[in-house]
Amino acid sequence: MDRPDSQNDDTACIRTQVEQSGEREHSVPMFMTSSFTFNDAEQARALFAQEEEGNIYSRFTNPNVEEFVEKMCALEGVEEGLATASGMAAVFTTFAAHLEQGDEVLASRYLFGSTHKLLTQVFPKWGISHTYGDIHDLSEWEDLVTPETKFVYVETPSNPTVDLIDLEWMGTFCDRHDLIYIVDNCFASPVLQKPAQYGADIIIHSATKYIDGQGRGVGGVVVGNEEYLEPIQSFARHSGPALSPFNAWMFSKSLETLDVRMEKHSRSALDVAQHLQEREDVKFVRYPFLESHPQYELAQKQMSGGGGILSFAVEGGIERGARFLDALEMCSLTANLGDSRTIATHPASTTHSKLTEDERRAVGILPGLVRVSVGLEAPEDIKADLDQALDRSAQ
Repeated sequence: MDRPDSQNDDTACIRTQVEQSGEREHSVPMFMTSSFTFNDAEQARALFAQEEEGNIYSRFTNPNVEEFVEKMCALEGVEEGLATASGMAAVFTTFAAHLEQGDEVLASRYLFGSTHKLLTQVFPKWGISHTYGDIHDLSEWEDLVTPETKFVYVETPSNPTVDLIDLEWMGTFCDRHDLIYIVDNCFASPVLQKPAQYGADIIIHSATKYIDGQGRGVGGVVVGNEEYLEPIQSFARHSGPALSPFNAWMFSKSLETLDVRMEKHSRSALDVAQHLQEREDVKFVRYPFLESHPQYELAQKQMSGGGGILSFAVEGGIERGARFLDALEMCSLTANLGDSRTIATHPASTTHSKLTEDERRAVGILPGLVRVSVGLEAPEDIKADLDQALDRSAQ
């Protein structure tokens, strides 16, 4: 693997790549093969015994997957990584590799719906429990730690309300209690936020979102310190949540433009958020770099940009929210985010529909809440579409 001497993120994204073959290609080819040949029986033995580095089988290792992981490690400033078939595969594999019967997870209450389901329905069957902490009252977390607590799991910014966790405070907390510190960094991307700088041991991404950035493929990635990644890599080797070489190649190429994409996503999202908060029929707007955000100062401290996600609540509840979505003309209605195209979602009836109404309200998901993933279109066109949909839905 060729690695750049420069520590600059932009350079690492572009110049970290698989060594050139005899064809002298400039762009890395796809290694669409299920397995790799051995020079002789001794090399096969050494590779399986992990005495020699090299490719065996694409469920274990593949040059395209390795390149993608190397780039993500460089971006997050960590040592090791693993790519998976989806973001949720990354979450599940991380949990399953580190948890044993009797362990407990201490997590932020502000979680993606499927992660919530893992904690409340899947892992309890295996004798693994969880406790939720309030990210707006960190003082209560001290009383939530028990002898069974194994790790802390948080998302920041959260989905879909873009609430923040104080990464530095949580890193100190986890160190004091000897807990593994896991951060879902999907919304910010490693360009805007680096949890390892605040003590995070493991960082998770859904590569489906900003890493890809164009709504083309599904994938996930886990990166972190070697001692915490080794159990995850071992578990994945035998359980098989492998990322395909094609998707890895695609994500790796996408990383070359991640910095410039996140810059425009952030700039446009702030513009749209400022515009929406001027409307009388919008109850509130939440965006990390909006001065009205209750954690604006924290966002300025630990993020270099606000990202591309904002949420807002409309007057008129769930019925008005549905009319608003139906009135959109340009923005997409789809189950994704982080795309080059702007996407609007109604969390209460889609991404977080499996939560009860009380559970949704506890994390700020009101019936009329709309999440917008601001794309790369001209912000004037995005604002115009949101305006006309708000106007028509009010009638």
